[in-house]
Amino acid sequence: MPVFLYLNMKKTFQNKAKSVYGLVFLVLLLVLGFTFLVSLTVGRYGISLLDSIKILISKIYPIAQTWDSTTESVIFTLRLPRTLAACVVGAALAVSGSAYQSMFKNPMVSPDILGVSSGATVGASLAILFGLDSGWIQVFAFAGGIIAVGLTTSVPFIMRSQSIIMLVLAGIIVGGLMSSIMGIIKYVAEPTTALAQMTYWAMGSFGKIYLEDLNTVLLPILLSIAVLYLIRFQLNVLSLGDQEAKTLGVNVGRIRAIIIIAATLATASAVSLAGTIGWVGLVIPHLARILIGSDNRITIPVTIILGSSFMILVDTLARTVTTQDLPISIITGLVGAPFFFFLLLRQRRGLQ
Repeated sequence: MPVFLYLNMKKTFQNKAKSVYGLVFLVLLLVLGFTFLVSLTVGRYGISLLDSIKILISKIYPIAQTWDSTTESVIFTLRLPRTLAACVVGAALAVSGSAYQSMFKNPMVSPDILGVSSGATVGASLAILFGLDSGWIQVFAFAGGIIAVGLTTSVPFIMRSQSIIMLVLAGIIVGGLMSSIMGIIKYVAEPTTALAQMTYWAMGSFGKIYLEDLNTVLLPILLSIAVLYLIRFQLNVLSLGDQEAKTLGVNVGRIRAIIIIAATLATASAVSLAGTIGWVGLVIPHLARILIGSDNRITIPVTIILGSSFMILVDTLARTVTTQDLPISIITGLVGAPFFFFLLLRQRRGLQ
């Protein structure tokens, strides 16, 4: 009889958990859709919400035109590309941070722990120093991020150590190396043009993104997100520790390599598109765990939606708060730092 009651209670709790998750997921999807539409309407050139919806629908289903050509041009040339970019970049950084936090078993980890952001910054700065156009800046940034992570992962191989600690130390080494190289680039750069452009790029922006730019990174970002989504159960097992994961039949080395490749590809693509954007990959996974728990099978999807919504909201603020576009990292820092302090307070109270 007690066993029967236990099984009944367990089933009830599982059903309640599923219903709560379904409700949270639905609400977050509605929030994402709402922020997406608001991003298209808000700006120095005001557009009604109804017109924005009609303009989007008109590309799928023919309807009577009640708007002028300028409004349509603003939507498809300026606002839609940067809103889509904010959506995929936010998702990429958030899910990469969540995956790394599970892999390293450390909630303080962010997507640039292996040096991808610092490497991308060096690559982009070299392209700016050489006077290359925005397309080549994107290519150099992506290549720089990949090279930096390649250097990081080669250190444990050379040291013949598969320890997570060794990987973290390698990331610190490569990050310091990239910072030194960046210092040299800034020293020789022309202050009023090249250096100013490097500084602005390093703080992140969606201001000069067009659909052509988005097309080059959309496929690798979506593939990376899909891979991390598919291995979310293995992320749960990996967070238990290497020995426990091996006992449960998980190939720790292979899963860890898949996570590093997918997260690096997603982060490098995001950084090459929009520049360095901090706090998203650190804070959003925490917020997802507060809302829904630490089970990666449900945390990963929630993290993806939260990252997209948050980045769209931040970009909307960046282009509407002042007459000029603010760098994205300024706003993410203003939001992320207080939230992180709140997390520390919450953790301290939990320990008391």
